[in-house]
Amino acid sequence: MSIGENIKKLRKERNLTQQELGDKVGVTQAMIGQIERGSKTPTMVLGKDIAEAFEVDVAELYK
Repeated sequence: MSIGENIKKLRKERNLTQQELGDKVGVTQAMIGQIERGSKTPTMVLGKDIAEAFEVDVAELYK
């Protein structure tokens, strides 16, 4: 799985919309959508913020 697929999976498991996740980490819904589709890759800082929002280790996003 790609990082985008992992983020999408975790987001859906937590019943969050792209907008809600974006609000939690300070980016737009469009950016979350682009990351999930694989057209953008999150920076390490954003990856860390997303992992914290999901309460998982950053490594889980990249597995």
